[in-house]
Amino acid sequence: MNLKFITHIARFIVAITYMFSGFVKLVDPIGTAIKFEEYFSEDVLNLTFLIPYVLPFSILLILVELLLGVLLLVGFKPKLTTWSVALLMFVFLFLTWYSAYYDKVTDCGCFGDAVKLSAWGTFYKNVFFTALIIILLFNIKYIKPWFGKLAANWIPFTTLLGGLFITYYVLQHLPIIDFRPFAIGNSIPKGMEFVDGEDFPPIHDFILENDTDDLTEEVLTADKALLIISYSLELGEINAFENFKELGDQALEKGYKLYVLSASLMETYNEIQDYYNLPFEFLYCDETALKTMIRANPGIITLEKGIIKGKWNWTDVDEVVLN
Repeated sequence: MNLKFITHIARFIVAITYMFSGFVKLVDPIGTAIKFEEYFSEDVLNLTFLIPYVLPFSILLILVELLLGVLLLVGFKPKLTTWSVALLMFVFLFLTWYSAYYDKVTDCGCFGDAVKLSAWGTFYKNVFFTALIIILLFNIKYIKPWFGKLAANWIPFTTLLGGLFITYYVLQHLPIIDFRPFAIGNSIPKGMEFVDGEDFPPIHDFILENDTDDLTEEVLTADKALLIISYSLELGEINAFENFKELGDQALEKGYKLYVLSASLMETYNEIQDYYNLPFEFLYCDETALKTMIRANPGIITLEKGIIKGKWNWTDVDEVVLN
């Protein structure tokens, strides 16, 4: 097996992996932002001053990762592209080593929610890809455009435009692919069951409470339930609740039970409820669980006996389907 062939194999594997990693995060940039918030927290890297910028930072990094994979695959400016790929991998290598060695972040989010790896598994994966990239660095002369120079220029440009469009769409609506256990069609009660070999069930920390009682079972066994999800009422789009009054009235007529789930204080919701005359009951839930449920603040979910039948961003309230 000659060196040129080995270089082509390494180039293809690295490029496809970068593209896949970038794409599965591109369809859910808020999920990546949440992961960066975890990395920047005081207990991990202690870069809390960056937390307000996690969403633009995540979008930038996702697009860079996706583009670098495409650039490497098509052979655009091989030297610049290969060194850029190497630089990004060295950053990933350090972060995953740090996370694994100090047991700081158990899931790096390298492949979003599509593929889950252990902390050490992620680090060893990056060691393998670092070795492939080193092969590329020493054999840049073999990296040539596979589809011609014109394609090498236009394919990355088209990828960037497509990436920007997808980013805009999913931020205005919801992720176009939902890899989380709260995807449409999934059963929440089933997701709360333990799986052999796993420390936690796919859905955990999902407890719905009011001031006095645990109402999780009541919500998950209801024939039909309409949930407004707002992990933080203070940070959410409060004006969206103006439209929830009509939605709630329509749902009541169709036999739905109505709930607002939030990690905020009940007193905060009471002010909103009084102002908009909302027919929803407030239930407290863990903030992380709510962020996992839906990438919107607020968002809308319909359930039938605990099975997720529909999910919408508050911007799509007019498209909510009530059976």
